[in-house]
Amino acid sequence: QVQLVESRGDLVQAGGSLRLSCAASGSIFSINVMGWYRQAPGKQRELVAGITSGDNTNYADSVKGRFTISRDNARKTVYLQMSRLKPEDTAVYYCAADLVVAGGSIVSYWGQGTQVTVSS
Repeated sequence: QVQLVESRGDLVQAGGSLRLSCAASGSIFSINVMGWYRQAPGKQRELVAGITSGDNTNYADSVKGRFTISRDNARKTVYLQMSRLKPEDTAVYYCAADLVVAGGSIVSYWGQGTQVTVSS
């Protein structure tokens, strides 16, 4: 069974740092784009950061310079290093990935979501 499993989020103070990880498991041939999304209460889910198989990255304007996305292809894991956290970063964070699975199909998967709360 293919799945994405995220690390546990946390409660952090404003200005602090936190690293999230998300590991893919199951019958996976390769991983294309990986990314992190977030959804705050009452708001739509938004893209936070994405990284291609060639390590090209993109970020939401609100996190540029504070968050860094990276991936370890050998471990089938994507990371989100979050620094200088702000209360407005409070949200449920989801990882997502386009995975090449058995038969050569490309399927999009989502993690279960993890809560990040930033206190002021």
